[in-house]
Amino acid sequence: QVQLVESGGGLVQPGGSLRLSCVASGRTFGDYNMGWFRQAPGKERAFVGGVTRGGVLTYYADSVKGRFTISRDNAKNTMYLQMYSLKAEDTAVYYCAASTKVVGPTTQIEAWGQGTQVTVSS
Repeated sequence: QVQLVESGGGLVQPGGSLRLSCVASGRTFGDYNMGWFRQAPGKERAFVGGVTRGGVLTYYADSVKGRFTISRDNAKNTMYLQMYSLKAEDTAVYYCAASTKVVGPTTQIEAWGQGTQVTVSS
């Protein structure tokens, strides 16, 4: 089983940028496809985007396409979520997720991080 720990959340003004990290330990990081989800207050957890094992393919929810970028460094056991042009509606707890299957909105996730809060407010 892989263990995941997110970091990098915080308070940012609208239009600002933030980079989240997800560090994995335990099983080989490169065995897993990875993804990011978020949960806003009063809403269900939603898929943000994903990246395949080798990092070649990335894909995003329409709500973040063109503003968010996912990458991974398998040598550092780390996945990143670079967020640009942040909006108030991006405020949520952000979770990283791992699966041996391609990560999408309905994928059975095998490991979750504990979450990191992102607040976009002036």
